[in-house]
Amino acid sequence: MVLSINKTFLWHLFAGSRGGVMRMRIINEIVKRPMNANQLTKKLKIDYKTARHHLRVLLKNKMIQNNKNKGKYASTYHISGILESNMFEFSLIWAKFNKSKLASKN
Repeated sequence: MVLSINKTFLWHLFAGSRGGVMRMRIINEIVKRPMNANQLTKKLKIDYKTARHHLRVLLKNKMIQNNKNKGKYASTYHISGILESNMFEFSLIWAKFNKSKLASKN
């Protein structure tokens, strides 16, 4: 079952709000492999509190899910069915961000 969400919502969550870039980086990592907050901090070289904040935002907006049976600290995060159904739109946002990032370097 395909669960589509408003494109504007995705753009706001990832490109139009403070912290959106970090949330995109987190999504890109957990798409490759489910991870817990500690693993994400090491992989992305960010503060643990920063990772937890963005994970809470992503959970609240139903972009990710966690494995609750492992407890608060050991739970792993993976993308939700909603985001999985909208990965094409997410990839467009990521590509546009990367394109503008490259243009600003030149």
